[in-house]
Amino acid sequence: MTKTELTAAVQTRLAETKTALSRLDDETALEVTVLFPEWKPNTAYAVDERIRYADKLYRVVQAHTSQSDWTPDKTPALFAEVAKPGEIPVWRQPTGAQDAYGKGDRVRYPDENGAVFESNVDGNVWEPGVYGWKTIE
Repeated sequence: MTKTELTAAVQTRLAETKTALSRLDDETALEVTVLFPEWKPNTAYAVDERIRYADKLYRVVQAHTSQSDWTPDKTPALFAEVAKPGEIPVWRQPTGAQDAYGKGDRVRYPDENGAVFESNVDGNVWEPGVYGWKTIE
């Protein structure tokens, strides 16, 4: 096999792997987080692409080219952490329609030890206790 043929074969296999990873449900993806690419600056990301950052898995919520100061943990307008099934995330202020909470979404507020709230409206960008939330526990 020539170097060119080997390069083409590797590129084909990588594309197949990326396609297979994109088809995994979140629960399975969280079990194989190490297989997802690590976040990098100056990289084009597409909506619904999943990446690793700081030992966590994130989903891209808005297509963009990353910048060094737009890390997944600091830019909820661009990334959402993939939560384990049954895990209730801490509320984060949505930045727009792309990351607004849907009806039935649950969050803890104001921190991981806070009460559980459920959104009773779609497109919810309000803080729990202000509008569109009911207390669950």
